[in-house]
Amino acid sequence: MAVITVSRQYGSGGSEVAERVARALGWKLYDNAVVEEVAQRLRMTPAEVSAREERVPSLVERMASAMALGAPEMMPVVGDLVAQPSEERMVMVTQRVIEDAVRAGPAVLVGRGAQCMLASRTDALHVYCYAPVEELVRYAVEVLDIPFHEAGRKVAEVNHHREQWVKHHFKRDWRDFANYDLCVNTARLGLDGSAELVTLLARERFGVTQVNEDL
Repeated sequence: MAVITVSRQYGSGGSEVAERVARALGWKLYDNAVVEEVAQRLRMTPAEVSAREERVPSLVERMASAMALGAPEMMPVVGDLVAQPSEERMVMVTQRVIEDAVRAGPAVLVGRGAQCMLASRTDALHVYCYAPVEELVRYAVEVLDIPFHEAGRKVAEVNHHREQWVKHHFKRDWRDFANYDLCVNTARLGLDGSAELVTLLARERFGVTQVNEDL
């Protein structure tokens, strides 16, 4: 079953590109839907899953988890951390959700390491959306409503977390273009232009008939 994965730098508009591609092809989009399904399976809230996905736990969080496993009755609670599933379990459940999504039909998957989980599939198109740092910051301010004085830090922090998360769980370099079939500079092409390019390639690669021209 054909699938497109869209990895994205924070501030590149990759999620918006994925949404346009899914709409143009008539395929199912899995972005927030992945979060909601993972939350349901782990009996967590979507907000709790969003706060922990695509990031490696801090030293304090790792120590809290390890100490809780060793002697839970002696472990001081750090928020609700002790009661929450391990990071490894979250990744495992996320992979199952992604695999179920692929089996269900043609899909566009956003982030969550899908490009690594599905790396061996011949029916997958892996896309990476990126942009120069100054454009990532501009997008964060103008579209994501991040205060200007915080935007640079936010962009660097989120992208660092995504890079380390992929490295930790999949032993891959998230920024390595060799992991992808198509790398798109969204600042140069724009969101619509980027989506059009991905859609065109998908139609040629998978033999998709015309569905929707309005991106």
